[in-house]
Amino acid sequence: MRAYELMTIFRPEMAETEVRNEVTTIEAALAAGGAEVKETDFWGKRRFAYEIEHLNEGYYALVTFEAEAGAIDDVDRALSLSDNVLRHKFIRPE
Repeated sequence: MRAYELMTIFRPEMAETEVRNEVTTIEAALAAGGAEVKETDFWGKRRFAYEIEHLNEGYYALVTFEAEAGAIDDVDRALSLSDNVLRHKFIRPE
């Protein structure tokens, strides 16, 4: 299994409880794909260094997990299609 980090930025007009529910849904989807979630770090609302889709801020969440190489494909596709997610990125820390 490989170690991964998933950084996700959610829309600022969402309520914090909605964002936390979305993060829980992402964790469940990762677990369904065979991943083992190690830690979730919710950063809250932060200002961007530059505009993204004409917005200046968003909610940040970082999920640390271990998974096989192909286990993140479905989650990646779902996050790409989600209207609530502005940006997401999978990172392999080393």
